[in-house]
Amino acid sequence: MPTNLTVVLRDEPGQLAALGGALGAVGVNIEGMCAFTGEGRGIIHLVIADDTVERAVAALENARIGLADSRPVLVVDVANQPGSLGELARELSAAGVNIELLYTAFGGVKLVIATDDLEAARAALA
Repeated sequence: MPTNLTVVLRDEPGQLAALGGALGAVGVNIEGMCAFTGEGRGIIHLVIADDTVERAVAALENARIGLADSRPVLVVDVANQPGSLGELARELSAAGVNIELLYTAFGGVKLVIATDDLEAARAALA
């Protein structure tokens, strides 16, 4: 299962380069990413393969990059057409699943979804 890492950076030049360099140096591939800034910080969500989490966390610690959260997520393919997001969200809602985080991933049209009930989400979208 893929993992979402939430990283907190300073909002200044070079921070994203440091993050990418630290993960790249230990062979961790970033499969999806969402980034935004506010109040002097950059909040970065990264999706990585589950078998690279330990290396990623160690690399972030060594680079003195703050890790705020690590959690398993779903990465699902969606159709690249109007209404796809609405349909997916309705299916999850009907299953009682609350979406806590959603962003796109690399390679086609994929959504990364964090929720308090991954099993129910997976079953709802199967």
